[in-house]
Amino acid sequence: MRLIIARCEVHYAGRVTALLPMAVRVVMWKSDGSIMVHSDAGGYKPQNWMTPPTRITETPDGITVEKGSGTKIERLQIVIDEVLSDSNHDMGDDIRLEKDGIERDLQEALADAPHVLGAGFRLIRREYPTPIGPVDLLCTDDDGYVAVEVKRVGTIDAVEQLTRYLDYIRADRGLEDCRGMLVAESMKPQARTLATDRDIATATVDLAVVRGEKAPDLTLFDEA
Repeated sequence: MRLIIARCEVHYAGRVTALLPMAVRVVMWKSDGSIMVHSDAGGYKPQNWMTPPTRITETPDGITVEKGSGTKIERLQIVIDEVLSDSNHDMGDDIRLEKDGIERDLQEALADAPHVLGAGFRLIRREYPTPIGPVDLLCTDDDGYVAVEVKRVGTIDAVEQLTRYLDYIRADRGLEDCRGMLVAESMKPQARTLATDRDIATATVDLAVVRGEKAPDLTLFDEA
């Protein structure tokens, strides 16, 4: 990981346009291609960021980060006036946080009964690999492939995670049109809104229903 403390301004162009005026900020540059820009205030969230897969160009004047192509390109440009500190840190091997019991059990139950997610759903593989981690379930139905991410609570971060997985999965031959579905026991309204904007379906499920331990409610699913 590379940490740069610099006086800089940050321009973003993509889904919207944004400008962070000249100030001292921390730029976190991760080995997976993530770039995050932090200030010393405003909580733990970055002021701006770009998630992988990215294309990063560094010049004496700053750093340009791009992702996407054609009309869907996003660009984050960090214009550096003065570098106060620039350091690299070896973080060692990635030890990923294991899923909690509910998520793990729900993933296993859905793998055994993928038809619960929709008519014609069939499991292709659990833990389908990508360079940034495995997506929980890769399924198929009559319309093609579906990447399914399983959470206890569906959040904006979960939508962002599945979006990153889809970027990699769609780069595989034959999976270019793979769709996404976020499945959880409960879903935050903000997550549902973001998922809809990104053409990702959402579904709320009850583990006991998936296991066949109780009858389903009439509204088992809420799909976007």
